[in-house]
Amino acid sequence: MKKSWLLLVCAVGLYTSALAQDTIPDAKRIQGIVNYLASDKLKGRGTAEKGGLKASRFVAKQFKELGLKAVNGNSYFQDFTFNKNAHKDIPSRNVIGFLDNGAARTIIIGAHYDHLGTAALFDGKYPVGQIHNGADDNASGVAGLLELARYYVNNHTREPFNFLFIAFGGEELGLQGSKYYTAHPLMPLDKVHFMLNMDMIGRYNPERGIGIGGHGSAQEWPAVFKDVQQPGIKFFTDAAGKGASDHHNFYVNGVPVMFFHTGGHDDYHKPTDDAPKLQAAAEANIIRLEIQLINRAMTFPELHYVGEKQS
Repeated sequence: MKKSWLLLVCAVGLYTSALAQDTIPDAKRIQGIVNYLASDKLKGRGTAEKGGLKASRFVAKQFKELGLKAVNGNSYFQDFTFNKNAHKDIPSRNVIGFLDNGAARTIIIGAHYDHLGTAALFDGKYPVGQIHNGADDNASGVAGLLELARYYVNNHTREPFNFLFIAFGGEELGLQGSKYYTAHPLMPLDKVHFMLNMDMIGRYNPERGIGIGGHGSAQEWPAVFKDVQQPGIKFFTDAAGKGASDHHNFYVNGVPVMFFHTGGHDDYHKPTDDAPKLQAAAEANIIRLEIQLINRAMTFPELHYVGEKQS
């Protein structure tokens, strides 16, 4: 009897350990994702370039392996085209996976997967032909997106909200993916609890801390943020819901937002934004902070939007 009890205790311990390992944001896993997305093989994940397509397929594969559902028919892709200056009918796509908890409302988690690529569509603003790997901008955000998806799929908790995970295309060319999604949503925007966006969360500076925008976009955000702490991470809030990333298009369409950003640096939009410079351990702690805030936001059945809807 004692031997059987010990075996059971050991089995439970191994299960708990495996569960924790599979759900807790992990620096090694984050670094591996960024190493791939920001490798020369993907040539900067440019919109309408082969590397951008490879990145979209990689994210879709991860969504499928995690068990997220396709919600655009049987496809994880939402394809679209857009115009930019003299460039017409530029093809791009969003990558979308759904965690269905049978709830009435849904939380959207987003990050753009595109970067400058070889700068062919930027009309000489950046050195054409050079690979801009975009490790921080925004392979780091995609890694965060996948870690949050892993957590909420594998935490063995049926949350009171559904989750829609979106990797946006065309962000660097004018927030095109989120602009298209909010104009063609796959579920009603008025049923979105809030939208959390990650753009450049991989270069944590402990003197600055991480900025969290959108603090003024919901009446409940001050209560959600009250007394929240994460060891190793300092953060500050900004009331603005508008901004130069994909949360902007949700905010102007009446959705409360949170925007995570570790700030600018000398490698921003340069070929030197490479994977070895990533602060993966700090990013893992940032994602743990996000989980705290998401979980606290789920204690409110509805958030009350503050701001002006797009006319």
